[in-house]
Amino acid sequence: MERPLTQHIARDGRYRGLQEYGKTGGYRSLARLADGLSPQDIQRLVTESGLRGRGGAGFPTGSKWSFVPMGSDAPRPKYIVANADEMEPGTFKDRVLMEGDPHGLVEGMILAGYAIQAEIGFIFLRGEYRLSAQRLTNAISEAYTEGHLGRTLHGSDFRFDLHLHTSAGRYICGEETALLNALEGKRAIPRAKPPYPQTAGLWGQPTVVQNVETMYNLPHIVNHGAAWYHNLSRSKDGGTKLYGMSGRVAHPGCWELPLGTTARELLEHYAGGMSSGFSFRGLLPGGASTAFLVQEHLDLPMDFSSIPPQVSRLGTGTMIVLDDRTCPVGFVLNLEQFFARESCGWCTPCREGLPWVARILESFEEGRATNDDLTLLEMHAEFLGPGRTFCALAPGAVEPLKSALKYFRDDFVRHIRMGQCPWNITLKRHKILV
Repeated sequence: MERPLTQHIARDGRYRGLQEYGKTGGYRSLARLADGLSPQDIQRLVTESGLRGRGGAGFPTGSKWSFVPMGSDAPRPKYIVANADEMEPGTFKDRVLMEGDPHGLVEGMILAGYAIQAEIGFIFLRGEYRLSAQRLTNAISEAYTEGHLGRTLHGSDFRFDLHLHTSAGRYICGEETALLNALEGKRAIPRAKPPYPQTAGLWGQPTVVQNVETMYNLPHIVNHGAAWYHNLSRSKDGGTKLYGMSGRVAHPGCWELPLGTTARELLEHYAGGMSSGFSFRGLLPGGASTAFLVQEHLDLPMDFSSIPPQVSRLGTGTMIVLDDRTCPVGFVLNLEQFFARESCGWCTPCREGLPWVARILESFEEGRATNDDLTLLEMHAEFLGPGRTFCALAPGAVEPLKSALKYFRDDFVRHIRMGQCPWNITLKRHKILV
């Protein structure tokens, strides 16, 4: 079983209901609770498996759970929350899972709840994911009817209730504490840490927030063991990874592959290389808030440990490819306009700095930029970096900008020298030739 998360997802996109899910081993992991599998046993399995959060940060899942107060004296209730607010540009992996196999998320949520003794779970879903909402609603209803939810489970004294919450939107809801504020009906802004959600999260109670893909791994770890899961990977971290690729490639898509698959293999083998007539210039490895990788980086394993932090990071593992006919300045401008619009406005550097970055990049595209504007972009890339803002939105937003200034600086200079976007001329010539 080389693709545990996606092997049973139907290619025609149909709904995979409870009966079909059960025939392929669905909910089998819950039967182990009756055999005496304790919450501590599941925490130990997950820790030994090397599972790291698949939302972008890659924090070890077992370590995250270890901060939750356990035992009879622990505060009640506790909560487990699935972060399904997949608003990172270029990222669509969680949507593939939720639409194709919604019961996998329900089962993963039950196991995560049992592991930290959380009685209540929430799936915080991006509002635009309407098909995911429909299918998750059906799956939750079927799980209640079957007795997997709302009753004590398989001879244990554990009962778990699960709710679907469709978000009103905003990118900032992907940050776990902003998500919790939104779930409480408050303005979606990040909270100060500490306290951390594991001790004081949703409504002040112990809470764990995990990415959707992370949850899907739990039943397989419980069913097959930590060693099996670790051996799926080419990396020191365990498991498979859902990688995606979009842009001017022959076959854009999403694939479940061993964690540690190289960028070159993803680009040339699975995505079929660049589209005819296009050449590779760079890619963002993990959605829009990661730094560019270029030709010299293509043989790096795409995992949480192999990409040097001064170069980039894996992020969500969903790659956006930049080709030789796309203006890198315009490419970055599109991203910065998104991030400026999605800033929650809570801290001044992000609220004021990102719109300034977008305006400066607009001046490059419109032919008004000067050398001073190039200096201002470099300054903003530093001033909005890690440790200078309240949360990670702005530091993530300037990662593509900072790396574009490093690898594609000549393109910025050409905009200044020519007084316009050079790609406008190239495109016009191309259209005439065609």
